Amino acid sequence: MTTSDAFPDLNLGQKSFSKQSHQFWTLQIFGWLGYVIVVFIAIVRPQFDDPNFYLAGQLINLAIEASSGFLLSYMQWLIIRKTVHWPLKKTLILSFGSAAILGGVFNVIKLASYKTIVYQQIWYQQWNMLEFGGWLLFSVSTMFVWTAIFFIMLYNTKLQKEHEMLLRAQNSAKEAQLQMLRYQLNPHFMFNTMNAISTLIYKKDNEKAGDMLDKLCEFFRYSLDQNSNQESQLHREIELLNVYLAIEKVRFGERLTVNLDIDKQVSHGKVPSLFLQPIVENAIKYGIESRKQPGVISISAKAKNQRLRIEVLDSGKGEVTDSGFGIGLTNTRERLSSMFNDDISIDIQHTESGTRVSLDMPFQRG
Repeated sequence: MTTSDAFPDLNLGQKSFSKQSHQFWTLQIFGWLGYVIVVFIAIVRPQFDDPNFYLAGQLINLAIEASSGFLLSYMQWLIIRKTVHWPLKKTLILSFGSAAILGGVFNVIKLASYKTIVYQQIWYQQWNMLEFGGWLLFSVSTMFVWTAIFFIMLYNTKLQKEHEMLLRAQNSAKEAQLQMLRYQLNPHFMFNTMNAISTLIYKKDNEKAGDMLDKLCEFFRYSLDQNSNQESQLHREIELLNVYLAIEKVRFGERLTVNLDIDKQVSHGKVPSLFLQPIVENAIKYGIESRKQPGVISISAKAKNQRLRIEVLDSGKGEVTDSGFGIGLTNTRERLSSMFNDDISIDIQHTESGTRVSLDMPFQRG
């Protein structure tokens, strides 16, 4: 296992840092190249007709000005990077306060270089407040612009990272919830099946008990293959459901008939693992077990308008109320809601011919 696999947030931070660095250096290089071009066109080029114009000195001075600005803006980048995680008000005050100080330093370097290289003067002599103030306004404004750009870039990256971490936390919570709901199924089913096996043994029907026990082992072997997966595909659930129904057929014999009508187009639809078993279990409990005569369980699955519709119909008398479904239907509802962000519906209809449970959800290929 690599470090990035063990610490996904660290990997996320490294990617964000790499992206920020690339954006910064691209912005720095092209930003200051643009600054050089603008200053050359606006200030240096108009002086070409002046007989006292010294081109080499102007170019050297411009190079020093741009280089010093590049270094100072880099310092400002480091300051904002260190403080962007502080409270917003404190970060803004410190960022623009440091920008004003660095703007002042930038102005001194520019003016000193200009006096020394262009006019061949001692750098600190013959300064006047009007000249210094005029240059200072431009220098500080330059640092303010860089500060605003850096702050927006870094703060936007911070918000994106926090949003990604929030989504990761929500997904983790959803997975934990699905795992908890799934763990409610196997013990519930196992209790009912072991109780049936115990009854068969008590009645000395050892052959049926042994057959049911074999089917139970097959069911758990099958389900353990995808024990770590919260998502499954409909055809896998139907296969697992067939194993479960084989157990119940051992129990009820000819009293139980199962009809399956599964559209091949929906066989790869995404569904929660083991989501149908508790509904079919309730259909058997109230449509088969509570009656002495034979009964039928019909299961169908079709797609229409990008929606998957699954129906489970039993041939009971429809006397069971919604509360009779207990943990099974509640479990299924919560797992479907978690997977499809509440974009699901479960409808229960009771008629004289039986009870129909209809599940409607988005059709998504697994």
